[in-house]
Amino acid sequence: MCTLVIAWQVFDGAPVVVAANRDEATDRPSTPPTPRGGSPIVVAPRDERAGGTWIGYNDAGVFVGISNRWVGGDVGGERSRGLLVADALEREDADSAVSSVEDALASGEYAPFNLVVVDAEAAVLLEWDGRLSITEFEPGVHVLTNAGYDDTFYAVPERPEAAAAQAESAARVRSALAPVESESPEAWLDRAADVLGDHDYGVCVHGDVSERRSDGQPDADASGAGYGTKSCSLVALRTEGPATYRFADGPPCTTPFEPVAADVVERDGPAEGQS
Repeated sequence: MCTLVIAWQVFDGAPVVVAANRDEATDRPSTPPTPRGGSPIVVAPRDERAGGTWIGYNDAGVFVGISNRWVGGDVGGERSRGLLVADALEREDADSAVSSVEDALASGEYAPFNLVVVDAEAAVLLEWDGRLSITEFEPGVHVLTNAGYDDTFYAVPERPEAAAAQAESAARVRSALAPVESESPEAWLDRAADVLGDHDYGVCVHGDVSERRSDGQPDADASGAGYGTKSCSLVALRTEGPATYRFADGPPCTTPFEPVAADVVERDGPAEGQS
């Protein structure tokens, strides 16, 4: 996922509202979001290549999303970053989800990423490039991309023009999705869907991957053959009542959003610490 917009503590009764485009190699297999029974119940799509996910939430009110991070140098890892998201979604609150990521980073190797963990009480960005940096967001609208977030963007010597373009796009998206007085979460998500599918904002990507990694696979960061925006997620988590999840299984410029049936699975048992 390469563009993630979070409206945190902006709407009464819906503290976590998110709109996100996923950009990826077009031949990477995945399945649309479904609920998975457990404690907590997790609603997320699945990356069929590595078994993790790039976005999701659970019925304890925790949202987790991840993007690749553009950095200079060679920082790699054997374990999929999407498994960090899946692990964090098994936690009951943002604090413990953040701790799960920190613990994993201490014992394993991962490619660079930007990962957000959000619930009603906290919104946390974890940036990893071989070193971990943690930022706590203030209430408001925040935009995360491969090259940075909000007004903070990285120096990327290998692709300075692409990083500058992401910074410009992020600023325009954030301005366009500033909250409007008396706006509902659903109305904001409708606006977000339009923005994330509007090519004028530069966040709905179509292209052919021209670059290949040393192992011959498509470079998911290259603008070339087999790379583009593969899906879009619209999520609203409420303090009362069911969550909303609408999913476009394709680029949002041309793909209709379908509601995700997230209320069809009951918990297998009480959450840890609950009775």
